[in-house]
Amino acid sequence: MAHQTLLFTLTILNLINFFKNKIMLKNKKSFLILLLITLFGVSSCKKTEYSIGEIKTPTNLTLTTVIQGLDAPNPFGNGTGRVAITATAANAITYKIDFGDGTAPLMVPSGTINYKYGNPGTTEFTITVNAIGTAGVMSTISKKIKVFVNFQIPAAILQSLTNGSSKVWQTDHDAPGHFGVGPNDQFSPIWYSASPNSREACAYDDDITFSKDANDNVKMLIDNKGASFSIGAATSFYGFSGGDGCYAILTGGIRSLIFMNATSNSTPSQSTRIQFTVPGNGIINFGTGGTTYEILSITDTQINLRNIGADGNSWYQKLIKK
Repeated sequence: MAHQTLLFTLTILNLINFFKNKIMLKNKKSFLILLLITLFGVSSCKKTEYSIGEIKTPTNLTLTTVIQGLDAPNPFGNGTGRVAITATAANAITYKIDFGDGTAPLMVPSGTINYKYGNPGTTEFTITVNAIGTAGVMSTISKKIKVFVNFQIPAAILQSLTNGSSKVWQTDHDAPGHFGVGPNDQFSPIWYSASPNSREACAYDDDITFSKDANDNVKMLIDNKGASFSIGAATSFYGFSGGDGCYAILTGGIRSLIFMNATSNSTPSQSTRIQFTVPGNGIINFGTGGTTYEILSITDTQINLRNIGADGNSWYQKLIKK
């Protein structure tokens, strides 16, 4: 510090002598003003030094995740999509978390956050955490998780389908077009529309129960009284051989349905634009080999469904409240 002060003083004296000898000033006042300006300029050029202290890289980085509602019947969670994420590390100042779903990463100083995924269905995500230490040095850890996100079914459809808890449906065998078929780019049974009570008895006695839980997950249970109807093009899909008829098809017990926006090219005038997939063999009141059903219309007493069968055609079925 003494050495720096000496150099500064010598520099000032040299500058004063330079101005006295080389510049003819008219008066002392002008000389003093110039001297003050010079002193200010020289002193302002002094460099300020900073220190960030010891640079420490975060160590012992861990990442834990808890999927809400995960248990044996719900291995990917209860459908809320909520996951508790906790990252810890020694010497970490903050944490940068990438949730793996395409959203922007977040800075989380505590390392703990409750995050909600929004992709409907069961999806695998890779969570990546950067633990950030002094001077921006980082340690990184990643973890893969699978999360089930329940699609937000429109409230009116959910209420009509389940009555707020559960509701039993049957084939609407008294209605024209309770069975039907048409081309797969249309939304009505152009080729065939069954007249009332014209099909096999096994297609008419099924009890189809739709129920919802507290998180609005919808499940379906079918009692087919031992047999269900299948079109001939789909019998092999259910493990049988033969043409149109009744077969001892297993309905699979309680099945969790997966709802989403319709993937067809239907319009709001033709459909609700909501569809659901039935896990397993996909059968409801009669089998076509299809597993995804678009809800064309629904009221408190009637449902009109469309699916694409194993033959590539669009099949129609109507249900009525029991």
